[in-house]
Amino acid sequence: MTIVIFVVLLMGVLDFGRAIFMYNGVSQAARDLARVTSVHPGNPLGSSTETQDVLAGAQDSIFGLEDPTFSCRSIRGAAVSGTCLSGNWVRVDIHAVYRPTTPLLSLWEMTLSSSSSVQIP
Repeated sequence: MTIVIFVVLLMGVLDFGRAIFMYNGVSQAARDLARVTSVHPGNPLGSSTETQDVLAGAQDSIFGLEDPTFSCRSIRGAAVSGTCLSGNWVRVDIHAVYRPTTPLLSLWEMTLSSSSSVQIP
């Protein structure tokens, strides 16, 4: 009986660590994508080869990472239509779905989200 409780607790701790690792990866992907897209915006925003290379690398390392949403913002946070110019901000929103492997915890899933903004030089 004790070993069952110990194994379930151990699996829960490992799942929690895996969730933190995955959330850190999602946050890092948002920062990297925003930084690269601010230098190489592409037309439409986020379509540059450099941005797509960073996205492919992030999706290889983070299971379930969805395609990000790119938007151009003014200094006040309002959406900018048209071309993103110097002084505007690139905002990246990205999500990944986390599913625990522990039997009792696997009944639910969690969406890990992150966003990052970088000013275009």
